Amino acid sequence: MKIGNKEFDFGTHTYVMGILNVTPDSFSDGGKYTTLDSALIQVERMLYEGMDILDIGGMSTRPGHEFVSEEEEIRRVIPVISEVKKRYDVPISVDTYRSKVARASVCVGADLINDIWGLRDDPAMARTVAESGVCYCLMHNNTQMITENVVEGVIADLEESIRIADAAGIDRNKIILDPGIGFAKNTEGNLVLLKNLDAFHRFGLPLLLGCSRKSVIGNTLELPADDRLEGTLVTTTLAVMARYGIVRVHDVKENKRTVAMAEAIRDVKG
Repeated sequence: MKIGNKEFDFGTHTYVMGILNVTPDSFSDGGKYTTLDSALIQVERMLYEGMDILDIGGMSTRPGHEFVSEEEEIRRVIPVISEVKKRYDVPISVDTYRSKVARASVCVGADLINDIWGLRDDPAMARTVAESGVCYCLMHNNTQMITENVVEGVIADLEESIRIADAAGIDRNKIILDPGIGFAKNTEGNLVLLKNLDAFHRFGLPLLLGCSRKSVIGNTLELPADDRLEGTLVTTTLAVMARYGIVRVHDVKENKRTVAMAEAIRDVKG
């Protein structure tokens, strides 16, 4: 799959997507990168550490987050996308489920739309993705908590999202799937998904795991958001062993090293 100017071989390697939240209230790094200068410094740092894709978000999706207008979300992300595009040759993902934000972001250079609602919130998103021609990460989410038969429930919802994508004419060769750790699942449900990551290969599409610093790690280890690195690295190892194409993380250097070590073990002959 080609994202921006870069070819990704998702069948053999796990790539690291670095998280940049230009928000005041994201659960882990809210308020750190709300100015253009601070955001660009963080981008430079993540690139130095080996980031393969940059994911920029302008509205927090944590429980209890502040809902902001589309105009405010656009105001937050567009200057960063524009400036990063001018300065660096890195594929840019925009983390949004709103078509107006997605369109504006693509216009200034976003290469991938990362939608936490998998085309099931904004009715115009499917058409926006299809018309833009950019790559699309379709994440699982649901308005209702899934507490039983979690794997089967997530698969059913993803199938529905894929039907919407097909109906809109979105190119299947440009779709990435994300099982949605932390969304519409409780701690036990998230652990079940992490134990069954292989189940999502049934779709024949590249897979992304976004588990960095999330509550499933905090609840399991009884740790705050800024002390969940070790737990995150375990989930990255699971993703590599399950041949996921991307891990979406806050700590690029540590996860990059974890990917390299896990791949060496997975691929060694003998």
